[in-house]
Amino acid sequence: MSTDTHTTGRPTGAARAATITLVVILIAELMNALDGSIVHTALPSIQTDTGASSAAVQWIPAAYTLTFALALITGGRLGDLFGRKRVFIAGTMLFTLASLLCGLATGPDFLVAARALQGAGAAVMVPQVMATIAVTFQGESQAKAFGMYGMIMSLGGVLGPVLGAVLTAADIAGLGWRTIFLINLPIGAATVLFALKFIPESRDQQARRLDPLGMLLSSMGLLLIAYPLTVGGEKHWPLWSFFMLAAGVVVLAVFVAQQRAKTAKDGSALVALSLFKSKAFAGGLAAQLVFGLVSGLFLLTWVLFMQSGLGLTPGQFAPASVAISIGGMAGAMLASKWAGRHMRRVPQTGAALIALTLAGYQLMVSAQQTETPFVAAVAPMILVGAGFGMVGAGLAGLTLSQVGHEDAGSAAGLFNTAMQIGTALGIATASVVFFNHAPAGSHGTTVTEAFAGSIWYIVAALAVMWALMFRLPKPGKAA
Repeated sequence: MSTDTHTTGRPTGAARAATITLVVILIAELMNALDGSIVHTALPSIQTDTGASSAAVQWIPAAYTLTFALALITGGRLGDLFGRKRVFIAGTMLFTLASLLCGLATGPDFLVAARALQGAGAAVMVPQVMATIAVTFQGESQAKAFGMYGMIMSLGGVLGPVLGAVLTAADIAGLGWRTIFLINLPIGAATVLFALKFIPESRDQQARRLDPLGMLLSSMGLLLIAYPLTVGGEKHWPLWSFFMLAAGVVVLAVFVAQQRAKTAKDGSALVALSLFKSKAFAGGLAAQLVFGLVSGLFLLTWVLFMQSGLGLTPGQFAPASVAISIGGMAGAMLASKWAGRHMRRVPQTGAALIALTLAGYQLMVSAQQTETPFVAAVAPMILVGAGFGMVGAGLAGLTLSQVGHEDAGSAAGLFNTAMQIGTALGIATASVVFFNHAPAGSHGTTVTEAFAGSIWYIVAALAVMWALMFRLPKPGKAA
């Protein structure tokens, strides 16, 4: 029997405690969201200071992303088994320690290793955020909480590049780029202290054993898939990348078989396969995978269109990135307000909004090419961002609301992993639908035409995602 509690029917004091819990875990999520983007604006300074090669510079963000993706499933299940509060605190401490090591790094190799450790800490920490929301709130309160989660993700996208630039330029105490990592130290320490006091403990009371073989197989399978998707495109898809992808699929098939056997033997499998019996969870997970693909493909190709197609400098591009993030926060707010009552209509409306806006955007870009006005290129991104926010916040709440509390961590880990793998798939897809028409180094009309062509693939993927969302709870059906 679960130790979880809910906000429904709580007295005011308990509801206030739940609100404090939400604030604490969302601060941790903000640290993760910031670290996914804050480093990019500091990369030139890091390269100059550490003497990093071009390959090493690419691995500074990639090391974080890869380890984050690989360890999410394990991190989520650890919370189910050993207590989400306990594991959240451990993950936050590891993340904070790794941030210190990043700030102390004297060379690129040390920094890449510290970034990998930081990604591992985030993978332990982040699933507990979503799982704690799932077990602490329900109904409309849960929808609002997941809406806040979506807003934090969008806020991180806005603040990351800006904060990275400000902290690097400020050169506080002569630390330069190191402050982008060291700023996590007081935030992480405060998060741990508040978590100790305010976050309630919850866990799966039935399963207590680790599944080391499952952890090994899942991580190996995901690595064999994620690595070639991450670096294959820039290396022009050598033969080994396809062998790795095929091997990854085989290893994951072995993992599923092992999980079935482990479940039948002692019920302590890494992944609760019973989750996939839920139509809402399976459909939501599939939609999340496609959502990651859409996000990865669109954001990469759009940035190239704006900078290499229209010729904007990074500074001129900044308002455009802020526009899409502000739209994302607005969309997440709408999702938090409406998802509890309108269920799947919220993320489906978001997907339709993105598709319709991009269809119009495609017609404009095809007609205007490199003469597309700046305002016309930026303004529609507010609507696109709003659609992303409605999908991201609405989809998370509706998918995880169907999960039993005992498996909330495992479900959150799978849900986050789907997004990471989907994003890698989207970036890999860009090699086919964009870079085949506009090789690296292209500019002007070549880039704008390639981007316009790639939009139709994005719209098609959005249609698939919209259809998958019919498996989510419909209005009038309890979540």
